[in-house]
Amino acid sequence: MSAAPSADAADASATVTIYTTAQDSIQRLARTGTATLKPGHTLTEVENSIFVDPSKQHQALLGIGGAITDSSAEVYATLSPEKRAEFMRAYYDKQDGIGYSIARTTIHSSDFSSASYTYIEEGDKDLATFSIEHDRTARIPMIKQAIAAAGGALPLYASPWSAPAFMKTNQHMLKGGALLPEYRDAWANYYVKFIQAYEKEGIPIWGITVQNEPMATQTWESMLYTAEEERDFLKLHLGPTMHAAGYADKKIIVWDHNRDMMLYRAQVILGDPEAAKYAWGLGFHWYETWAGFDPMFRNVAAVTEAFPDKPVLLTEAAVEKFDPARYQHWPNAERYGTSMINDFNNGAVGWTDWNMLLDEKGGPNHVGNYCFAPLHADTRTGELIYTPSYYYIGHFSKFIRPEARRVSTASSRSTLLATAFVNPDGRLATVVMNPTDKEIAYNFYVGQASAVVTIPARAIQTLVQ
Repeated sequence: MSAAPSADAADASATVTIYTTAQDSIQRLARTGTATLKPGHTLTEVENSIFVDPSKQHQALLGIGGAITDSSAEVYATLSPEKRAEFMRAYYDKQDGIGYSIARTTIHSSDFSSASYTYIEEGDKDLATFSIEHDRTARIPMIKQAIAAAGGALPLYASPWSAPAFMKTNQHMLKGGALLPEYRDAWANYYVKFIQAYEKEGIPIWGITVQNEPMATQTWESMLYTAEEERDFLKLHLGPTMHAAGYADKKIIVWDHNRDMMLYRAQVILGDPEAAKYAWGLGFHWYETWAGFDPMFRNVAAVTEAFPDKPVLLTEAAVEKFDPARYQHWPNAERYGTSMINDFNNGAVGWTDWNMLLDEKGGPNHVGNYCFAPLHADTRTGELIYTPSYYYIGHFSKFIRPEARRVSTASSRSTLLATAFVNPDGRLATVVMNPTDKEIAYNFYVGQASAVVTIPARAIQTLVQ
């Protein structure tokens, strides 16, 4: 199965090339036609319309990508050389794949590792035994191949799930617990050691997050910070330590948890000038609620409005509760489309999916927290399984490139969702999603010119001009 077709530039400024992925069809990032924008169309109130105004520009895109976890790397290592090449092409090739342009990884283990581990011997508060030898088996080789597949540069940021057990109040890597005050400096130095070790391996680190999900006591690696504790750790320990080590250019991302509480965390940390000077911006996840609940996209805008100089970035998203019978479950993909459109429209500068690759069981995961990934590998056959989520993400990552500027976009009916960006090369990419069970004809307006476009039921399109 080929990953994705090549993207062709529009034939002329008024010509729009349409790419479509639709349920109950063979269309997967398929070029499905063109449309010509013409002036003079008269609207009626009952029509479905998408309005794009390229003159009204907003945030620049940092990138779109996924996480290279231990689990992803361990599964990747089982693939044949041919399948590894297919995987890298599928994710990172801008023409034959979906052009991922950012990546996340973990600082030692998370639940998506085969076991818990750290980079030091337990009790080593001086970090004298610090070693990333564990990562050289699978994760570091995969990251290096991803950087090469992305063209030699791939912004990578790293997140810790827990400090070593002896540094915590519960004396355990798992099930929450907080950082003991006497180990704040040692833990801050741990980030520096990680960056130094990875960069010695030839892997540049773009940034770090302070703590993955600092309000969640999980059955896996987890550690808790109140907003004030995270603020003070950043202000008094992590920020100064990073600067003293010569890493003032590394981005530090706060919060790294769900949309629900992101404004309060921003107010406490970013509202403190001494803490804010060390913070690049705020990361968020999508797990707070979903089915039947408000996913609180408005909170993303609330942070960008309150702190316009601090970018917000989705740092993790995954469909949980893995079931192999639901590889092709279309609502999983629509969750991605809905979130990406709304997060971008509310000011997010980038979007990082969680595991890039998992096995036929949704793992490995050492506590049984099995999840979906856009691509799975059946380790019994060595085959890659492409899910609809891969293609939905690709409608953004393939056509909207780093430094693209989001532009004003509106829909006349709630049945259609849309966002649009102007790329650095001047091409306009508009993503339109139809989550209904009916085909919809809509007017696609760019400025005062328009064309009539039809989107199939349960489909997503990218219109490139």
